[in-house]
Amino acid sequence: MKKRIAPCIAIVLLANLVRADEAKIGHWNLGELKKAPSMRWADQSGPVHALFYAGENYQGKPTEVFAFYASPKTLGKATDGEAKFPGVVLIHGGGGTAFAEWAWLWAERGYAAIAMDLSGHRPIAPAYDANTGAPVPNQAVDRKTRQRLPNGGPDQGHAEKFDTIGGDVDDDWPMHAAAAVIRAHSLLRSFDEVDAEHTAVTGISWGGYTTCLVASLDDRFKAAVPVYGCGFLFEGESVQKPSIDKLGERRREWVDSYDPSNLLPHCRVPILFVNGTNDIHYPLDSYQKSFDSVAGAKHMRIEVNMPHGHPAGWAPKEIGLFIDSYCKGGTPLPILGRPAVQGDRARVPVTSASDLRQARLHYTVDTGLRSKRQWQSIPAEIGDGAIHAPRPPAAANTWFISVTDDRGAMVTTAVQFTDAS
Repeated sequence: MKKRIAPCIAIVLLANLVRADEAKIGHWNLGELKKAPSMRWADQSGPVHALFYAGENYQGKPTEVFAFYASPKTLGKATDGEAKFPGVVLIHGGGGTAFAEWAWLWAERGYAAIAMDLSGHRPIAPAYDANTGAPVPNQAVDRKTRQRLPNGGPDQGHAEKFDTIGGDVDDDWPMHAAAAVIRAHSLLRSFDEVDAEHTAVTGISWGGYTTCLVASLDDRFKAAVPVYGCGFLFEGESVQKPSIDKLGERRREWVDSYDPSNLLPHCRVPILFVNGTNDIHYPLDSYQKSFDSVAGAKHMRIEVNMPHGHPAGWAPKEIGLFIDSYCKGGTPLPILGRPAVQGDRARVPVTSASDLRQARLHYTVDTGLRSKRQWQSIPAEIGDGAIHAPRPPAAANTWFISVTDDRGAMVTTAVQFTDAS
């Protein structure tokens, strides 16, 4: 039975996130997590290597975390004189695992990539396509193909994510997940072939949630991209809200400890928020609140009816272009200012190092569940350093403006809500 911490003490220590000792924030000892963990290679025979590294103690016992690793060098595609590669940490979503094909995709982009499992499991070893040499997609999707590690950390069910809150934290999945990601980052930075000063992190769904945590905790990252995941899970239409509400008197402790809304105000890593208008897991209003919580450099990409999933979550080209701009000197994404409505027009300032090709106004007049609302999109004009769009219809309760450049990269304004939204 777990020992309980008095809720008032938890609120003082965790909600306020007092930084008298910068080495420890909330439940995370960053002084230790920023040291490279011990590791061992499990398989280096293929283009995507497999390894284990030390994790946090789970129920008083040491753990190991499984991860895939790939780089241009492991793929046999490093160019002459290319000594070091920027790095990227890849965080799977709920029900997912370490995906070899995801690490491969980033190695193809010129990065050293590490993708860890956050459920105490090891996925099936990758098979490779005979024609392309790439890992066969979706091999690890079936959970039956994964092996539970004898010294693995907590699984990734709702019980581990929510119900363990209260007292000792060594069985809390959110603590383990963020710690495992920061340890993976420290390990990645320790590799000789990695440019330790140019690393990024991206995650999908629960991995996006975890990205929000680690981007707020680990200031060594140069860029972060949470896809779908956000904070304010205890509000509104979040599908996680019922699980949080069921915690009763422990609810406040979970929110103070593990909801990203309490950490994002400390995020100084440049961050790109990627989501869809109708995401049922991370509703648009909670997403916008998460975006607003960040005081540092931030960007938004909202896609009408973006599907939810791992391949869909790593597909947007803007993720790679954004990270390239901070880790490889690539051309940055366009930057949109705050929309202003005057008369029958809406105007958004825009600056861009790339040529802009298309702009659109997106809005919905529907009410009810955000995941069920229909959206309309109409053309807007680009000129004189701004986007000029028709004024949203009077019945529009939620709207935003997008712009797409000559690379096909799209960014959007912050989402605008009316009083009737």
